Amino acid sequence: MSEREAMEYDVVIVGAGPAGLGAAIRLKQLAAEKNHEVSVCVLEKGSEVGAHILSGAVMDPRALNELIPDWKEKDAPLNAPVSEDRFMFLTETGSFQVPGVLLPQCFQNHGNYVVSLANVTRWLGQQAEGLGVEIFPGFAAAEVLFDDAGRVKGVATGDMGVGRDGQPTEAFQRGMELHAKYTFFAEGCRGHLGKQLQEKFKLRDGADPQVYGIGLKELWEIKPEKHQPGLVIHTAGWPLQSDTYGGSFCYHLEDNLLAIGFVVGLGYSNPYLSPYEEFQRYKTHPAIRTFLEGGKRIAYGARAINAGGLQSLPKLVFPGGCLIGDDAGFLNASRIKGSHAAIKSGMLAAEAAFTVLQAGTGAELDAYPVAFKSSWLHEELYRARNFKPWMSKGLYTGTLMVGIDQVLFRGKAPWTLHHHHADHETLKRKSECEPIIYPKPDGVISFDRLSSVFISNTNHNEDQPVHLTLKDASVPVNVNLELYDAPEQRYCPAGVYEIVRNDDGSNPRLQINAQNCVHCKTCDIKDPTQNIVWVTPEGGGGPNYPNM
Repeated sequence: MSEREAMEYDVVIVGAGPAGLGAAIRLKQLAAEKNHEVSVCVLEKGSEVGAHILSGAVMDPRALNELIPDWKEKDAPLNAPVSEDRFMFLTETGSFQVPGVLLPQCFQNHGNYVVSLANVTRWLGQQAEGLGVEIFPGFAAAEVLFDDAGRVKGVATGDMGVGRDGQPTEAFQRGMELHAKYTFFAEGCRGHLGKQLQEKFKLRDGADPQVYGIGLKELWEIKPEKHQPGLVIHTAGWPLQSDTYGGSFCYHLEDNLLAIGFVVGLGYSNPYLSPYEEFQRYKTHPAIRTFLEGGKRIAYGARAINAGGLQSLPKLVFPGGCLIGDDAGFLNASRIKGSHAAIKSGMLAAEAAFTVLQAGTGAELDAYPVAFKSSWLHEELYRARNFKPWMSKGLYTGTLMVGIDQVLFRGKAPWTLHHHHADHETLKRKSECEPIIYPKPDGVISFDRLSSVFISNTNHNEDQPVHLTLKDASVPVNVNLELYDAPEQRYCPAGVYEIVRNDDGSNPRLQINAQNCVHCKTCDIKDPTQNIVWVTPEGGGGPNYPNM
């Protein structure tokens, strides 16, 4: 096979999300301030910047204020300041709203904005390009490159035009190598290359297991008389059982748009649970469906989110690069916010890299974790560190203890709780659990998976190798089906995994509908045998989220 062409940069950034673009912008700002040229390239596997970005999202502008203080004058799409916070506990037919005076600070959003994070990211991309950052959308970083000493020297993009049989087609194009003095990995939650780097450099030694949630989201256009710009609603309770971590968000943006979603912690134990079906069921609650009736659903998506917090952060640096944003796990689960943390982590890494580039030493970016430990981001994550461990003990105990932790101790209790199990270790066997019977979708408020995937605008070239790989092809039937009733059929929010049989019910086998994949990474996280490995498909594939 032909040699790959190579391009040289000072810094290559993998992923054009808030972390990657925040880092790129800060590098170029410093270069201009200090009159020291730095070449920066950003790779993005989505078809355009923002295509794969999905978040609630209520955005804390703190990091953006630091990065681009005049963002309002530059027309950043933060157009719906939070006007009201509501937190409700739901029962099957009723609800109880927590009085505002009892709301912990983490659920108070005064000064924040309801945004489309995809649109904020597109705007950040424009700011980065205006400063001279080169952004290449549609190119997936598929391989980490190392020099002879084992130092990261860049990444290679995946080959294009490879057939399902693994052989080059007429459309074949060899991938490119992008070499850099430093490579920043900003792939988002459960990054494919970040996961490999954590294993190779043992970055997780001494850290708690990372734990995750799956966030499912729809965008609705609702009736003007039901729209309250800036209204933020969170719920806990129904439809989840009290022992299952999760809850909902319902955010009113501008232009009669409503972002509604549901998060389920992936440490759940019942293999019959379906996060997608729980989300659809939640929307039928009287307190929620009232906003949706008469409206129109216009987009759908899903994404795994980090929830481990400070205890689960890996070592951030390694020879030749670093992890930023949710590739490391900076999300604050108690606030359900990560974009401000992503931008700040990118800025801190950029400042460390610029200092070393200016000095020309080639040293590791040790100043980045040092700066993080003395930053407001570390202080914020420290205050939130016990939230997820307490909530994993059940809704009632967790709520009580989080109240004590956040209100009484203000997040500074003299103890730190830990995560003891990875999410794939928590499923019980099917023999220990009752199946959950979910109602059929009505096509008005609740919908089936395939119609949802359709409005995620997901597209993959079908003649390419399946990017959802199995270490052992016998495990899905012999282990997952036998012991857990094939939970991948239910935890996948896009109908990728199906057990199919002959007409007489014999010969069960796993069918992988890879073309449906919305790149949420849940299968890579929750598969009880860790037999499913998500690898990067051709660049430009996957969802194309508008306004998500």
